Amino acid sequence: MASSSSTGSGTLVAERRGIPGAQFVEDVQTYLTQLGLDVNSSLSFLQERLQQYKLVEMKLLAQQRDLQAKIPDIEKCIDVVATLQAKKGSGEALTADFEVSEGIYSRAKIEETDSVCLWLGANVMLEYSLEEATDLLQKNLDNAKASLEVLVADLQFLRDQVTITQVTIARVYNWDVHQRRTRQVVATPAQD
Repeated sequence: MASSSSTGSGTLVAERRGIPGAQFVEDVQTYLTQLGLDVNSSLSFLQERLQQYKLVEMKLLAQQRDLQAKIPDIEKCIDVVATLQAKKGSGEALTADFEVSEGIYSRAKIEETDSVCLWLGANVMLEYSLEEATDLLQKNLDNAKASLEVLVADLQFLRDQVTITQVTIARVYNWDVHQRRTRQVVATPAQD
C-alpha cells in the first residue's frame, strides 16, 4: 500500500509497506524554512535516512535470496511428487538418490505409494496423500512467487528513495556552498 502527499518545496512524498518515501526538493530555501532546520541539521537528517534505507535494502535482499533459493526446492518437490503419481499403478519401483546430509547421498528403491511426508518447518513433518501434497506444494510455490514479486517491487521503490535522497543531499550541500560563496563575495569589497 502506498500513500502520498505533496509539499510546497518538494514533490510527492510516498510510503510503501512501511518504507518512508523520500521528498524530492525543488527549492532548498523553502525546504529548509518549512522544516525549520539549518543546513547541517538537514544534511544529518538526510544522511541518517539514507543509512536507514541501506539497512532496509540489506534485509530485503536477504529475503530475496531466501525466496530465490526456496522456489527451486519447491519446484523440485512438485516434480518428485508428480513422478510418484506417474509411477502409481505401473507396478514398477522407482529408484532414487536422495541427500542424507550435505554432500552425502543414498540410493532408495521406492515401491508404489499413495502418500509422501513433507517437512513443514520447525522440526514438523506430516504425511500427505500425493494429491494433497501436490496441492500444498503448488500453493506454497504460488505464495513464494507472489512474495518475490512484492519484494522486487519493494526493492525498486527503495532504490528510487535512495536516489532521491542522494540527489537531495547533493542539492542541499550545493545550495549551501553557493550561499557561502555569495556571502563571501558580498563581504569582500571589490578591489580596483
